[in-house]
Amino acid sequence: MSKLVPAVRSGDVLMPALGFGTWQLDNGTARPLVEQALEIGYRHIDTAQIYRNERDVGAAIAASGIKRDDIFLTTKVWIDHFADGDLQRSAEKSLEKLGVDHVDLLLLHWPKPDVPLAQTMAALNDVRERGLTRAIGLSNFPSAVMAAAQAASKAPIATNQVEYHPYLSQKTLIAAAHAAGTSITAWSPLAQGKVADDPVLIGIGETHGKTPGQVTLRWLIQQGVIAIPRTKTPARIAENFDILDFELSDAEMAAIHALARPDGRLGNWLDEAYSWDVD
Repeated sequence: MSKLVPAVRSGDVLMPALGFGTWQLDNGTARPLVEQALEIGYRHIDTAQIYRNERDVGAAIAASGIKRDDIFLTTKVWIDHFADGDLQRSAEKSLEKLGVDHVDLLLLHWPKPDVPLAQTMAALNDVRERGLTRAIGLSNFPSAVMAAAQAASKAPIATNQVEYHPYLSQKTLIAAAHAAGTSITAWSPLAQGKVADDPVLIGIGETHGKTPGQVTLRWLIQQGVIAIPRTKTPARIAENFDILDFELSDAEMAAIHALARPDGRLGNWLDEAYSWDVD
């Protein structure tokens, strides 16, 4: 399968709008699934230090035979390594595990209040200046903290990776990101499988001959949002990639947006020092 995945301009890099996420793919499960994703046509792979699968992800990339420059590779620094010096060493360790000399994007995994943000951003910029990553970014940062991080950074923030799916509005954060010239990357874009039984998404899918999950992923990339669905089911990897041959109408997009609800957030692990955006 070979299809052209659209790219999103994010800071100073182009990111494929559809990627393969590897959260919870540990204990050797990541390698065969990443290998399959790359064979299908994915060229954006997302991992993190805390996922404990960087070695498997790197092995899959090496085994694929695909040129390193043709794969957009993201990893994330865990919050225990946000101090100057610790962050740089942790980035070097990630590269060693991945078996590469650089990643395309290095993210701060969650905001951490007990290390000054300016210190962390300076260390993150240092990693970029040393060529260990092409771009830097954030994950799970509310808009106010995202703005503070950008203000403390010499390099542009390439993306903010956050939970986003039909049941969680992120309109405030998305507007802030676009105004700053950065992008949003959606983790758990399928609401951890909850979209599969949604009658609105089922109905839209029947119109296009697509599954509710495919409709949801299409809804995301039509917004200019990057989606990184994760699945442990091999057949679903191909299904999630097959979203480039149809388009949702404005009315269909609006109907999906209307599914957002106040209790839609699935991962509420933000430190109490910070507050989520209220949409």
